[in-house]
Amino acid sequence: MSKLIIQKLQVSVAGGAMIIGGASIVSRVLGLVRDRLLSTTLGPGTVLDSYFTAFKVPDFVFNILVLGVMSASFVPVFIDRLAKNGEADAWRVANSVLNLLLISLTVISALCFIGAPQLVSLLAYGDDPAQQIQTVAFTRVMLVALICFGASNVFAGLLHAYKRFFVYAAAPILYNVGIIIGIIFFYPVLGSIGLPMGVVLGSFLHVAVQVPAVLKSGFRYKLVLDLANPGVRKILKLMPPRAFALGLTQLNVVILFAIASTLDDGARSIWQFADNLQHFPINIFGVSLALAVFPVFSEAFAENDIERFKKLFSDNFRRILFFIIPVSITTLLLRAQIVRLVYGAGEFTWSHTILTAQTLGIFALSMFAQAAIPLLARSFFAKQDTKTPVIISTVAMVINIVLAFVLAKPYGVIGLALSFSIAAIVQMLMLLTTLRFRHGDLDDDHLIESTWKIVVASIGMGVVIQGLKYVIAPLVNMQTFVGIFAQTLGAMIGGGVVYIMIAHLFRFEEARMVARKLRDMANLVTRIWKAPSQD
Repeated sequence: MSKLIIQKLQVSVAGGAMIIGGASIVSRVLGLVRDRLLSTTLGPGTVLDSYFTAFKVPDFVFNILVLGVMSASFVPVFIDRLAKNGEADAWRVANSVLNLLLISLTVISALCFIGAPQLVSLLAYGDDPAQQIQTVAFTRVMLVALICFGASNVFAGLLHAYKRFFVYAAAPILYNVGIIIGIIFFYPVLGSIGLPMGVVLGSFLHVAVQVPAVLKSGFRYKLVLDLANPGVRKILKLMPPRAFALGLTQLNVVILFAIASTLDDGARSIWQFADNLQHFPINIFGVSLALAVFPVFSEAFAENDIERFKKLFSDNFRRILFFIIPVSITTLLLRAQIVRLVYGAGEFTWSHTILTAQTLGIFALSMFAQAAIPLLARSFFAKQDTKTPVIISTVAMVINIVLAFVLAKPYGVIGLALSFSIAAIVQMLMLLTTLRFRHGDLDDDHLIESTWKIVVASIGMGVVIQGLKYVIAPLVNMQTFVGIFAQTLGAMIGGGVVYIMIAHLFRFEEARMVARKLRDMANLVTRIWKAPSQD
């Protein structure tokens, strides 16, 4: 029965979205489990600083080369070649892209392996020689994962094209499983080098789980590199703007980590833990919604229907704010409890909790901006304008780096978070202002009205959360996980009820939309469950 449900879900857009969304939540929960194991087993310090720093070289190459290609229309180009020229040509394009990536990644990985000491001396110039040697060792091991991810992302694109969403969505889950195995089993036996070996295992599982489904789709590997193929040439032509934009994002993180290497031991670990926590809601409410609406934005611009685009933009911008503003206020008020529940045990001390919570609190101030940026950027991408978001992203990066140098010394990792948040808010405002300038009224009155209502409802929710914190605390043992969990859950539920009540009072369209979507999803699952099997 479960196999039948998965098959039926995959044939519809809504069903595919349910599979991807559900798997994404599972993957992110596993990510929190992974981080808790890291924090409790090692605690913020030199080993974890080296571990998180070692990701930066492979991540930089991956974002520019792999994501630059895969986000440059591999799936639509593959589908187009499949429809116009048949499977033979489509598979030739897939094999050519796969081989090009594998060759490029192997060569670059070899160069990075050789030049790892020099790269690490730049990435972590504040570390002592012994720690840099450790980071070099971690980096060299993780470079193997880079090659696995090259193949895996091509396979993921093929599965996406053939609507095999279940396996596509399962790959990130297994990646986290591999890292968790590294922490639980490799680290006690092999020492710190077991941590990056877990990353390699996760990357291998990420690609291995997709192979059977890819083969079932008809793919057969061939040693071919047809750079003259129109499909391959089109993908390569579309790659540079996106690769440059992704490179800027990674460069920003790399520079922040380099600055953080001059701070106290554990600063990079604190940053990474707080950043992972804030991205949980940002990805769910911001990135996922932007990805879902992107094709519809593109369709509206293709039809030159600007009014439809404005309505779509207004609806989705308000939906993001409806969710992310109360989440950011909840995060701000319950930051210490959240950090303690997720990370606070073992080697993760109370001082680590306080510093991570303060960093998370600063991030929370800009969560609304960070969640809105993907939607705003895709508003430009949909009109095939990649230049404007790149320029604005560059300005924001410069602001971030300048402020980071100024604020890092007096305020430490909190200063880095503050510079990041200020830059994110500036970037969002610049994107929104530019979009407003080019297209005129973006349903401004509706946006302003909804925003102030959401803020009022969120403030009411925040007052209740803050009050319940102090009411529940004397009733439980706040020195235990259960006590902190009870306080956090009680405050969240109480605040959530108040937010929903005020939203109902204000007759939020977004609240009605959520109710409709939940009913639609329930009806979809019911229809799929009751539908007869088709052999």
